[in-house]
Amino acid sequence: MNTPQFSELHFLLDAAGALIAFQEKDQSWAGVLAFSSDAAAHRFVGESRLEVAEIVTMAGDDRAGLAALIAALKRRPIRFLLLDLEYSSGHCRQVDFEGDGFGAIKERQFDAAHRHA
Repeated sequence: MNTPQFSELHFLLDAAGALIAFQEKDQSWAGVLAFSSDAAAHRFVGESRLEVAEIVTMAGDDRAGLAALIAALKRRPIRFLLLDLEYSSGHCRQVDFEGDGFGAIKERQFDAAHRHA
């Protein structure tokens, strides 16, 4: 299978230890926030002022761990990663789940709710 490769993925956890996901208004599916670097995760947390209890890292080559994570997420209405979401611009890449791995990647652009003047 031709799937995207990541050296690491960094996920945001809330105070209850749950992964932080984003669901657009009037959409059935949600995406879990993930970052390709620790710096990108910290930048998002700082800019968004999101209440994040912890940033956890998973090795990109941990196929069994990623498969288990994807299976657990799919039990909820989460069907993709929102990779490297930039809070100020709303730009990110959507990485779809395909089976127990990663599938297609597409560019996404969300409207930033706060425009800096």
